[in-house]
Amino acid sequence: MSVSGKFCAAAALAVSLGIAVGGASLARADERAAELFQLCATCHGDDASGNFLYGAPAIAGMAEWSVKTQLTKFRDGQRGMHFDDIFGMRMRPMALTLRSDEDIDRVAAHVASMPATRPEAELHGGDAANGKTLYAPCVACHGMDGEGREQLSGSPLANVSDWYLLRQLENFKAGVRGGRPGDQTGAMMRAMSGTLSDEQVMKDIIAHIMTLAK
Repeated sequence: MSVSGKFCAAAALAVSLGIAVGGASLARADERAAELFQLCATCHGDDASGNFLYGAPAIAGMAEWSVKTQLTKFRDGQRGMHFDDIFGMRMRPMALTLRSDEDIDRVAAHVASMPATRPEAELHGGDAANGKTLYAPCVACHGMDGEGREQLSGSPLANVSDWYLLRQLENFKAGVRGGRPGDQTGAMMRAMSGTLSDEQVMKDIIAHIMTLAK
């Protein structure tokens, strides 16, 4: 075989080995992600559609960056540290089992890859038409369609359980959430929730958000 022929053969072997090794590495990463998610599935369900009784919202199909942000906040103590946030306090030790940023990345990617579910409405009495008007200030960070805006750290809202949204607005308003050092977006939401006069206003906004589910 000529020198050029040997070089081409060697190059082809190197490429094939690289693909094989890369494929094996990706397979192991997928297995690790699925393994880590099993703990999440205990409350959020195998399809991540959420469980009202466990206080676990629907998270399937949520933007990867948003899942990563919230898991990091729980792990770092910016969420789940207030004694009145029982469900948040439950999430914090779960997040602490993710011992590295890589594990958080894997779980976030896994959740984002799951088919989004449309949560069933649990709240009643909300006026979606009025809520659409009240939602106007939320658009800047959360988007017209509740899709979220990563550059502003505005979490996606569409396809999120309505009861969970109400609980978080109440937590922000009461100072249960958004008061930890370093949680800038939480502090902003705490201020915004203070402009919501009562639960009816919150329900109206949430009723509109539920119409954005896909």
